[in-house]
Amino acid sequence: MQRVAVINVVGLSPSLLGPSTPRLSAFAAKHGQQAFRPAFPALTCTAQSSMLTGTCPREHGIVANGWYDRESAEVRFWKQSNHLVHGEKVWEHLRRKHPGFTCAKLFWWYNMYSSADIAMTPRPLYPADGRKVFDIHTQPMDLREKIKAELGEFPFPSFWGPAAGIACSEWIAAAAKWTEEHEKPDLNLVYLPHLDYCLQKFGPGAPEIAPELEAIDRVAGELIGFLESRGIKVLVLSEYGISKVTRPIHLNRLFREQGWLQLKDELGRETLDAGGSRVFAVADHQMAHVYVNEPSLLRQVRSLLEETAGIEEIRSGGEMWGSGTGSQRAGDLVAIAAPDAWFTYYFWEDDAKAPDYARCIDIHRKPGYDPAELFLDPAIGNPKWVIGKFLLKKKLGLRGLMEVIPLDATLVQGSHGRDVVDPGELPLILGSPVPVTCAEDVFGAIVAAVGD
Repeated sequence: MQRVAVINVVGLSPSLLGPSTPRLSAFAAKHGQQAFRPAFPALTCTAQSSMLTGTCPREHGIVANGWYDRESAEVRFWKQSNHLVHGEKVWEHLRRKHPGFTCAKLFWWYNMYSSADIAMTPRPLYPADGRKVFDIHTQPMDLREKIKAELGEFPFPSFWGPAAGIACSEWIAAAAKWTEEHEKPDLNLVYLPHLDYCLQKFGPGAPEIAPELEAIDRVAGELIGFLESRGIKVLVLSEYGISKVTRPIHLNRLFREQGWLQLKDELGRETLDAGGSRVFAVADHQMAHVYVNEPSLLRQVRSLLEETAGIEEIRSGGEMWGSGTGSQRAGDLVAIAAPDAWFTYYFWEDDAKAPDYARCIDIHRKPGYDPAELFLDPAIGNPKWVIGKFLLKKKLGLRGLMEVIPLDATLVQGSHGRDVVDPGELPLILGSPVPVTCAEDVFGAIVAAVGD
């Protein structure tokens, strides 16, 4: 049995390998490079679930990074329980073949209450007084304090938001080395998210991307060298590539014009009442789940979507995934954007009435994904002063909102989610001992790398 590490360099694609990635390019030249068809939708939670179960959303049920729970009548984004992912995971399969097989899962999603032996994931503390305290969750639980004592606190602001950057990937890579030194897992799954941020912010091909590629190449290259020096077989892969986008599509505003949304006034601001709406969308990058609570409107909704500029295709969960868990969670219709377009969750018409979370980093409350959280509002003259004032209030135990996120969706320059993309934007796997043609094949590649 061969010990294996899988390094997930999010956003890596064939067009990005080159002069700015000498270490990754050398690894690809030595061990082989394959581009493969992305999962659909090509989103973090779906892609990872497809890779780690070897199945599609029909079986594992992860239809996006979030979806509408029809029973609770709530949109739930970025949940973390691994129980949401149905099916046997790759480490469970390998444990049956190799009794005593161990797996570490570092910052891959759905990492809480997993059957993996070791797990680390970002997880703030939410005291009853309304504070949000940055932290991580680990399995075993005492691992949390041990690793923080040696590596320091996880740099949470660099994991998401306007300050997102290389620091979190550096910390995760250090955590992977720490885990190898202390635990020696048979399978080490490592998530390095850095490219996801800059590619959405600036878009592929932007001059700002070259130094970001150099940064992640350094981090990934050093980690590869460390692992290989200890006799570990390394696979490098990505979940999707990033496409250049120029036009946002506001589906919920479109549905509002039709009178299909139900909105609630909360202290002078509007919020979306999903359970009371006749039709609404849960937007996630370049795809959107459209839920039709009033079935008689289904044909009319489809016609409206087909006529909307920027929408390339309409599918349904039933058409793609039959009657399985995936179609039960998916929208009645699934909208897919054109290559240069993406979907917002925006439902308000007057920015003065936008919900209080709209200008905040609030990934769980928003009824859709919001890449504008990567930006500081350019209309704020001195954002450092605004942030400093908020942090001072927080330190004093006072409540407040850090309203620094713009409501201008045109700032976003990169997106993903489509399963039909240009060859240069396909996801990659480097070092696989077997052919990989789709995301589901990664399961077999990991099993083959471990061997009999």
